[in-house]
Amino acid sequence: MKPLFLILVTFASLASAADIAKPNILFFFVDDQRADTIAALGNPAIKTPNLDRLAHRGVAFSRAYMQGGMNGATCVPSRAMLLSGQNLFHIDEKLMRNETWPEAFGKAGYTTFASGKWHNGNTSLPRVFQMARSMFTGGMTNPMQAKLSDVVDGKVGPAKPAAKHACEVFADEAIQFIKEQSNGPFFAYVPFDGPHDPHIVPDDFPIHYTADDIPLPPNFLPQHPFNNGEMAIRDEQLLPWPRSEQNVRAFLAEYYRYISFLDAQIGRVLAALEDSPHAKNTIIVFAADSGVARGSHGLIGKQNVYEHSMRVPLIIAGPGIAENKRSEAMCYLFDVLPTLGKLCGISGPKTSDGIDFSATLTDSTKPARSQLMFAYRNVQRAFTDGRWKLIRYPQVDRTQLFYLQADPFEITNLADKPEHATKVTELTTALEKEMKQSGDTATLKVANPSPADWTPPAKTKGEKKRKK
Repeated sequence: MKPLFLILVTFASLASAADIAKPNILFFFVDDQRADTIAALGNPAIKTPNLDRLAHRGVAFSRAYMQGGMNGATCVPSRAMLLSGQNLFHIDEKLMRNETWPEAFGKAGYTTFASGKWHNGNTSLPRVFQMARSMFTGGMTNPMQAKLSDVVDGKVGPAKPAAKHACEVFADEAIQFIKEQSNGPFFAYVPFDGPHDPHIVPDDFPIHYTADDIPLPPNFLPQHPFNNGEMAIRDEQLLPWPRSEQNVRAFLAEYYRYISFLDAQIGRVLAALEDSPHAKNTIIVFAADSGVARGSHGLIGKQNVYEHSMRVPLIIAGPGIAENKRSEAMCYLFDVLPTLGKLCGISGPKTSDGIDFSATLTDSTKPARSQLMFAYRNVQRAFTDGRWKLIRYPQVDRTQLFYLQADPFEITNLADKPEHATKVTELTTALEKEMKQSGDTATLKVANPSPADWTPPAKTKGEKKRKK
């Protein structure tokens, strides 16, 4: 019979081995990056070498979506949905009401860490993550002048000006955290605050884009054809109406440069991971909190339910995950952490609404969700079954119907064509059912709809600022 101390040592070794066997998580989350802005996934005009390599290492999803928002700052609900695993109509945007997925990882023995943008209230940050350094707790800022805070003794400390571009600082903190890890699994969350405007990159960053070389989106319009209920919000005032091709190309050139800069920061963190003992046992995720219009449909911002604003990039790579695969499986962002929980053996919060699509990570042809519903305030609702998409604007009594398989850019509205009346009715019924199941109490019809015509303001605040 073995002495007691040998039995205890053996048991401790087995427990330690079990902890090490659990995969680590490195989660990059960016702000306002369209799904079509990664070179390896079909955009030859942009340079994203590090994201390209990540896409080749794992599964890239072309039908991943955020669900929407009830205010113009859609990044707030998007981040709340991601971290809680709850849908838009169940979340507490301040993340104080229910347990979150990072908390569940922490309770399961993971060291949880964050550095980057936190837009869900200072009170919840120390609860959701065990460690948090160099956090930007505002909404938007000049990233060269960002004020960042550490969590100390369970509280968010005083904000201090960053010594360099905030996204460089976030990458530095992630690299340092990876170097510090020696025992047990970790969950590292790196939510960059770019490429959200203002599109500011250090002057010495070597990648530049010429506006004339940037192609316009296939669904570019000088102005949206009707009032979508949020036509003159701050984001839409970043460029004047009508949107000119020249202005949109120049704006996209700035935007692409910022994405390339973020790609370089992600590359630095990935290089540090490769040089660490954790390289072979870490699941890497790259995603964005939303897309954004940037000239599509005559819009600039993300306060709409078109594909360019709802669809987000999502790449997942790591041990046991298929390599160099593309998946058409549909999912919400709030499905991602339930899926990672499954891979790591963590059941997660009881209030989580997300599904587990881990089967798709080994076989990219396997489906996830069969239908999705999107919402923006009380002015827009949408439903898709993957092939067809219906958008309803109740406040102006407008409906759009797109056949996404032949019209992925949502250019041709079929809603008013008699031969598609049955499809409009079918999808409207499906939308109403999905709204009810999700807890959405909005209506698809109003008693006295407003006129759909809209006239832009003479001069925008954004135009004035850009001229200064």
